[in-house]
Amino acid sequence: MLTKVKSCAIFGLEGAIIEVEVDISPGLPRFNIVGLPDAAVQEARERVRAAIRNSGCEFPMRRITVNLAPADMKKEGPSYDLPIAIGILTSSGQLEEQPSTVLFLGELSLDGSTRHTKGILPMVAMAKDAGFNHVFLPAENAREGALVEGVTVMPVSSLGEVVSHLRGDSAIEPCPVDNLMLAKDSLPYVGPDLSHVRGQENAKRAMEVAAAGMHNLMMTGPPGSGKTLLARTMPSVLPAMDPQEALEATKVYSISGMLPADQPLIRQRPFRSPHYTTSHAGLVGGGRTPRPGEITLAHRGVLFLDELPEFGHNVLESLRQPMEDHVVTISRAQWIVTFPCNFMLLAAMNPCPCGFYGDAKKECRCSHGMVSKYQRRISGPLMDRMDMFVEVPAVEYEKLMDDADGETSASVQVRVEKAREVQNRRFDEMPFTTNAEMGPAEVWDFCQVGQDCQKLLQASMNQLNLSARAFHRVLKLSRTIADLAASDSIEVQHLAEALQYRPRWAV
Repeated sequence: MLTKVKSCAIFGLEGAIIEVEVDISPGLPRFNIVGLPDAAVQEARERVRAAIRNSGCEFPMRRITVNLAPADMKKEGPSYDLPIAIGILTSSGQLEEQPSTVLFLGELSLDGSTRHTKGILPMVAMAKDAGFNHVFLPAENAREGALVEGVTVMPVSSLGEVVSHLRGDSAIEPCPVDNLMLAKDSLPYVGPDLSHVRGQENAKRAMEVAAAGMHNLMMTGPPGSGKTLLARTMPSVLPAMDPQEALEATKVYSISGMLPADQPLIRQRPFRSPHYTTSHAGLVGGGRTPRPGEITLAHRGVLFLDELPEFGHNVLESLRQPMEDHVVTISRAQWIVTFPCNFMLLAAMNPCPCGFYGDAKKECRCSHGMVSKYQRRISGPLMDRMDMFVEVPAVEYEKLMDDADGETSASVQVRVEKAREVQNRRFDEMPFTTNAEMGPAEVWDFCQVGQDCQKLLQASMNQLNLSARAFHRVLKLSRTIADLAASDSIEVQHLAEALQYRPRWAV
C-alpha cells in the first residue's frame, strides 16, 4: 500500500515542502530510504523501527521503501523521523490516511519520544505559506512554532501520543499563540553598561551616534584603553528589536541549532565577536551544505571584530559586498543560498604592532615601515566602507579613580530610540529603517545641505580626499547627528562633527 505524508526541509533560510512516500510490498524484510538522504536521514531506519515497536505498534516485516520527494534535493537532518513513522503506520493499515493539509516534523528517540529539532520556525512559516493548517512537531519546539500565526501547532511528546490522537483515543491540545512574546522587548540588556567605562567621552559619543543610525565604527587605541569594553556595551544602547526583526534573528538561530529550547524567540540584539583565527566560511558562511556564518548570526545586531589587522586578508575582504548589500549569496555546484546579514560592524585595532604609535606617554618601538605595513593590512576599500573612526586613548589615573558615576546605557538608549523614531517616520514607505541603509537616491532626498555646509563639504573633499562613497557616508552620518539633535535640517555643526569621525592616519 502506498501512503504519502507531508514534511518540510530547510534550504538556506527558507523551507521547502517534502513529500514522504511510503510503499510496503510483499518480499523479504527490507527498509530502504531514497531521495538523496544524508547519513542522518539514512539512520532514521533504526530510530523509526525501534520507536514504532516501543510505542506499542507493530513494525511490518515486509519490504518498505521510503521516497523523499523531490528526489533531486539533498535531505539532511533527523526531522523526517516522525513523518516516516506515520507513513509506515498508515501504509501498514494501523492508521487512517491523513489529510493533505497536515504536516509532520520531528526527530524520534528509540523509545518513541520526540527530541528538540532545529529549523522549526522557518519550516512552520513555509507550511503556512503552502496552505497547511495543522503541524505536528516536538513539544520542545511548540512555542517556537506557535510564533507563526495562521497555523495550528500540535505539540507532540511521543509517537504513541500522535497515534492515540490520530486514532481518536486522546486529543492533543494545540499550542496557543503567545502574542506577548512578539511584543517589543523592554527587558534590560544583560551585559556591560556604558557607565562601567571610565573616561572616553569622545568614544561614548561616537557609540551613541553609531547606534542611532546603525553606522559602522572603527576604534583605534593602545592596549587596555577600553575598546573591547566599549564595543560590548553597544547592545545596551541599541533600541529593542521590533517583532519582525526578532523573527528574522530567530530564524537564523533556529536553522543554526543555536536557539535554546527554553528561549523560542531571540528578543535581544545579537552580539557576535569571532576570534581573528576564524575561517572564511566561519565568517560569511559556507560549507558543503551552506550554513550561516558570523555575519548572518549578527543579523539585526552587532558584529565585533577585535584586533582587526590580525584577521586573514581574504577573510576581511569577503566583508566588502555584504556590508553594502546586507545579504550574502553562497554559490556551490548544486546550491545557491542567500543569507541576510544586516549588521552593524564594530572594529577595534591598535595603531601599530606594539600598540603605542602616537601615544603621548609611552614611546612606540616600531619603525615607520612596521607601522605602515601593519595599518595596510586593512585595505582601502574596506576602510572606505566604515562610517566612523574614533581614537580611544589611554585612560588617566584621575578618571579611573573618579567616584562620579558615568551616564548609563539606559539614558543613552532613550536618545537613540528617539532618533530611530524620526528615521522610522522618514522611511515609512521604504524597505529600510535607518540612515546607514540609505542609497544615493535617498541621500539626495533626505540629506540636503545649505550653502555653508556645501562650502565645508567642498573643502573637506579636497583636504581629506574623500571618495564618492565616503562623501555619501558623511552626509548620512550628518543626518543621524541632526536626528539626535532633533533638527529637521543638517546644520554646519552636524556636518563638522561627522567630518571629525573621518580617519586621521593613512592606511
